[in-house]
Amino acid sequence: MSQARAIDQIQAALHERNVLSRAFFDQEAHRLAEACREMSERFLAGGRLLAFGQGAYATDAQHVSVEFVHPVIVGKRALPALDLSLHFGPWLEALLQPEDMVMGFAPPSGDVEVERALAFARQKRALTFALTGQEADYAVEIATSDPFIHQEIVEILYHVLWETVHVFFEHRQSSHELGATSFLYPFLSPQKQDTDALLAEAAQSIRMKVAEDVRLRQAVAEQQSEVIARMVDMTAERLKQGGKLILFGNGGSATDANDLALDCVAPPQGWKPVPAVSLSLEPACISAIANDIGPEVIFLRQLIAQARPEDVALAISTSGGSRNILLALEEARKRGLLTLALLGYDGGEVRRQNLANRTIVVPSEHVPRIQEVQASVYHVIREQLGALWR
Repeated sequence: MSQARAIDQIQAALHERNVLSRAFFDQEAHRLAEACREMSERFLAGGRLLAFGQGAYATDAQHVSVEFVHPVIVGKRALPALDLSLHFGPWLEALLQPEDMVMGFAPPSGDVEVERALAFARQKRALTFALTGQEADYAVEIATSDPFIHQEIVEILYHVLWETVHVFFEHRQSSHELGATSFLYPFLSPQKQDTDALLAEAAQSIRMKVAEDVRLRQAVAEQQSEVIARMVDMTAERLKQGGKLILFGNGGSATDANDLALDCVAPPQGWKPVPAVSLSLEPACISAIANDIGPEVIFLRQLIAQARPEDVALAISTSGGSRNILLALEEARKRGLLTLALLGYDGGEVRRQNLANRTIVVPSEHVPRIQEVQASVYHVIREQLGALWR
């Protein structure tokens, strides 16, 4: 495929995502705001968010869990959430309480086991989300059969749910309603507030977040499509030499690394699998290395064990400054691997220290928006590899 044709395809693919996501959230924004209000009330009543999916959709459950539990970077407080994907049926039956919220992730064609688990949760009066599906308190069917675009829209959806739930917290009810847990929420107003007017503002805020994604995706398409095409060519050459992709990232970026690894090895029907591993998908190795040596070497130590010179090391980071990312890329370059990075902000230390052969930077300071556009970029890379790696 010529470079010019590849660039045209990359730009068209990013533009298609913009059209579909804007249409979806224009329609869904108000309903999402209502769902956030309900979620805020359930969290304050002691509810938990229980999420699950299968295959690549399990990484969405991982992502939801880390966003709600660990939102420290944006100054929000932790909320109880769990990823039950490993064995979600029995786990849900053992844990579920009526005040909980249950979120099931599935491909555009649906997932019978996820639907069955959501039906059980609904019987127990939990608030249910079918992403995708038809039978839930909040159910959506996205107007695309493309599994990658579908998943990107779902990622935006759960990011804005998480962000907007906190908006309702900060406007809500009397701390008297919190009972024994009131000490956890000293920021709440002593007066119960009407949140009806807030719904329209929250819905408009959701549309503005999606508009920001559209702007960032368009900027990447116009300014960095050539780099994306070059990344794909260089990766395909390494694969022809017998190499594999080695992916890594922290937090939400860890789940994106896991997602891309699964998209590589278990691609849509008709595509050839691409050998890939995610160093973020090894909780025993990560916790052992972090405990025995330190968190800064959790990827470095695994990379030393896994890497061969013909491999490709691809880091996903919003800041581009995490010490464990920098050390792993530095080691990968010493060993002769091709090094690539998907970054946010201004590219951080990865770019300043020239630790990657090629970088894509989403020029934003908002972590959810960076991750949403990075998901589009790595899915487009996978699509282009699908065309070259046959």
